[in-house]
Amino acid sequence: VQLQASGGGLVQAGGSLRLSCAASGRTFSSYTMGWFRQAPGKEREFVATISWSGSITYYSDSVKGRFTISRDNRKNTVYLQMNSLKPEDTAVYYCAAGIFAFRVPGVKFPDEYDYWGQGTQVTVSS
Repeated sequence: VQLQASGGGLVQAGGSLRLSCAASGRTFSSYTMGWFRQAPGKEREFVATISWSGSITYYSDSVKGRFTISRDNRKNTVYLQMNSLKPEDTAVYYCAAGIFAFRVPGVKFPDEYDYWGQGTQVTVSS
C-alpha cells in the first residue's frame, strides 16, 4: 500500500483544513487507517484512527470534538477534517495504514501501522 497525504497549509487560529490520504492497492478497505502528527523537536503523536469499515473511530484527547476522521473505501481515501484549529496543532501530519485488531490503546501506537505517507505540513498562526 502506498499512501499520499495532501491538504496541508497555513491557516489562522480558529480556521479549518481538510487533509486527504489517497491509497493505492485494492485492499484499502482491509486496513485500519490512522493520522499522526509530529511537531519540531517532539515525538510522533497519535491524532485519530478509523476501522476498516469506518464504523469505529478513536481520537486523542487533544483533538476530540474538533477533528473528524472519515474514509471512503470506494475512493481509497481517508480524510481528516480539522476545525477550530489552534497554534499547537502545527505539525507535519502523517497518514498510516495497518491490519490489526482495533483496540485501545493499541491503535495509538505507531508500531501497529505498517505503511506511512510522506506527511503534509499544517501551520496554524495565532
